[in-house]
Amino acid sequence: MTAQHDFDEIFGRVPLMAILRGMGVDRSVRLAGTAWDLGIDSVEVPLQTEEDERALRELVRLGAERGKLVGAGTIVSPDQITLAQAAGAAYLVSPGLDPIVVRAAQDAGIPILPGVATPTEVQLAQSLGLTWLKAFPATWLGVDWFRHMKGPFPHVRFVATGGIDASNAQEFLDAGVRVVAVGSALEDASQLDRLAALLS
Repeated sequence: MTAQHDFDEIFGRVPLMAILRGMGVDRSVRLAGTAWDLGIDSVEVPLQTEEDERALRELVRLGAERGKLVGAGTIVSPDQITLAQAAGAAYLVSPGLDPIVVRAAQDAGIPILPGVATPTEVQLAQSLGLTWLKAFPATWLGVDWFRHMKGPFPHVRFVATGGIDASNAQEFLDAGVRVVAVGSALEDASQLDRLAALLS
């Protein structure tokens, strides 16, 4: 089994994931706990600062206690892959599609979810052996983008990120998206029940 197939396990059961960007250790811990309590299995911490690295390490530790996987996001160079693995990340997420970064992750044996926004990028990703892709920014692409992509790329599984919350998550899922990502919505008590309903 290749590393990419691991996304079937990482994302296969739950249609929501959490992205905790630049939130610091304490806030990340609090929101990760909210996500896990809701039933969200996967939490991503974008790696852009030393504080992000500390947050990633702490969430990896806490996630292990609950049987939850934590990924590292905003991976734009091979150097970050080593850092993410050392911090215990179970998977990687990139904002765009860089074949050099994809190959480095594959060589390191860690699943990577690169970002795409065009049919050309989706086709290139498939040629690199990828079947799970991040569509970013999702609200800019719009729900119809995903419906159009199902025709030429029926086997691709999309994770939609960027601008999604409880008010529009179901629209993307109805359009064929496998997983939608939320972030600050986890701090809005009025959205938690609606997010939980997506998991039931």
